[in-house]
Amino acid sequence: MRIDIISVVPELLESPLSHSIMQRAQEKGLLEVHVHNLRDYGIGGYRQIDDYQYGGGAGMVMMVDPVARCMDDLMAERTYDEVIYLTPDGTRLQQSICNSLSLKNNLLMLCGHYKGVDERIREHYITMEISIGDFVLSGGELPAAMLVDSIGRLIPGVLGDETSALFDSFQDNLLAPPVYTRPAEYRGWEVPKILLSGHEAKIEEWRHEQAIERTRNRRPDLLAGDDATE
Repeated sequence: MRIDIISVVPELLESPLSHSIMQRAQEKGLLEVHVHNLRDYGIGGYRQIDDYQYGGGAGMVMMVDPVARCMDDLMAERTYDEVIYLTPDGTRLQQSICNSLSLKNNLLMLCGHYKGVDERIREHYITMEISIGDFVLSGGELPAAMLVDSIGRLIPGVLGDETSALFDSFQDNLLAPPVYTRPAEYRGWEVPKILLSGHEAKIEEWRHEQAIERTRNRRPDLLAGDDATE
């Protein structure tokens, strides 16, 4: 998979994409991430990329010309399955979206900044708009890094255990069950006996029950109309 990211502040993406699982994914050749500095397409000697908005109002807007020319150059090299704009008013990111995007070959992401991007970019280039939550950040770089991570870890071969991602929270609309590791007893706090039994079927049954209970207590909205409550 290849992911191209257009950013006003590309330095913000360096650390999240060059360590841990994302680093290994790229070293294995399973994921390519290329960050493009929008200021390379800026106008004039100051490489201007933002301007005042028509009609007045506080805040600057990402200009249509630099973004369009950057996207044109990238699209001339390959076809993108999705062109994603990271914006607070986009669709709330969910695991099902990550699952779907992990099956794509080429993704292009635009990190929002200032008061947003000229609406003509959204109308003529963007195919998907994603938000990571109902709050506002200084820019779309951190959401883009989160999206890349959530997608990249699902690519076969990225995680050491191929089945690990299948049991993450939200994969089946349930939160993950409690997990424990050695020692089996610490300060009088004991690991549930069932996990030490070696009985795989009963362990999985216990984990499923715990996942339902945890979801019911912490995120009951996930169980609304779901068979998992049966």
